[in-house]
Amino acid sequence: MNISAATLAQLRLAAQRILPTSISPTPGPVDVVRWQTALQGQDFPGVLFSIGLRAPGSTRTQVAAAFDSAAVVRSWPMRGTLHVTLAEDLGWLLALTGQRTAAGLAARHRELDITATDVDQAREAALELLGSGPGRATRDELFAAFERAGQRTASQRGTHLVFMLCLQGTLVQGPINPAGNGNTQFFVPTDHWIRHPRTLERGQALAELALRYFRSHGPATVKDFQWWTKLTMADIKCGMALVADQLESLECNGVRYWLAPETAELLSGTVPGARSVVLLPGFDEYLLGYTDRSAALAPGHTALIVPGKNGMFKATVVAGGRVAGTWRKAQSASERQRAGAVFAEPFTVLRPAQDRALDKAAAAYAQFLGH
Repeated sequence: MNISAATLAQLRLAAQRILPTSISPTPGPVDVVRWQTALQGQDFPGVLFSIGLRAPGSTRTQVAAAFDSAAVVRSWPMRGTLHVTLAEDLGWLLALTGQRTAAGLAARHRELDITATDVDQAREAALELLGSGPGRATRDELFAAFERAGQRTASQRGTHLVFMLCLQGTLVQGPINPAGNGNTQFFVPTDHWIRHPRTLERGQALAELALRYFRSHGPATVKDFQWWTKLTMADIKCGMALVADQLESLECNGVRYWLAPETAELLSGTVPGARSVVLLPGFDEYLLGYTDRSAALAPGHTALIVPGKNGMFKATVVAGGRVAGTWRKAQSASERQRAGAVFAEPFTVLRPAQDRALDKAAAAYAQFLGH
């Protein structure tokens, strides 16, 4: 079957559960993370909303509770980038990806004079700190412990030491630090915080990761999946061979895409989403979950979403599956009076129906914040 890029984008809205459909029962925050497997999360307030918008009616407080209860955590399981995952999934994800991620940092660690011995000394310092206090620590407290142990933390050295301890499964970001306006987390010992980690054989893990990615992100290509995980193509082929019979495939512009059967079933009727308007945070999986973002993002708009190509994605207004503008939380009293919780900047004038849908999305965001 051949589909248009517009239909492909709308199918992704459904698969990612950004739009409620008959195939997606109303989930809670933990259900969302389970479905997505991993959500890019270097912007912590943003990823809280990424979870919340997929769990209609949920508030930021309810999403935060999933972290405080140890159901979900944040670490670096893929691409050297922070992601939110289920606590029980983190171990097997790191087992798949951690070694390649660490290998990719070897040159940088030589520049920072970080050796395996240094990482071990940092680990001892971190565990001593966590074992003698409340069992949780801020990044600054970890850095101070590293310095006392003779490990320098300046020039990103401390950041890389913390990164390695998380990559090796010693530490994880768990409960939210109330002193940081709810925008930061405490580091905790992984083996104490994650009580029931799942253990998968490598082939089983590759199969599960492939199936869950294409079910939650499809239509997507094998190239998208390889970029998302940074696994070797040999591993990608192994995973796909094990699950291809559980997926459907279709073509768009001569390229083969894989997706869940229930997402493909939407093609038998009118695919939802053509008239939708949604607000997405800057690093949402709807854009960041693929190496080819052209179905949702016109090339001419890329510079408006990622100014200067600096890797910092602005929050987006998405209309009918296509990025149609940017938005931010209203800051000043005049902005709030004029625009409510959201100050949107569409690329073009929206139609009256789209304006009403945007107002509804802004009201949902305000409800998420608890306003």
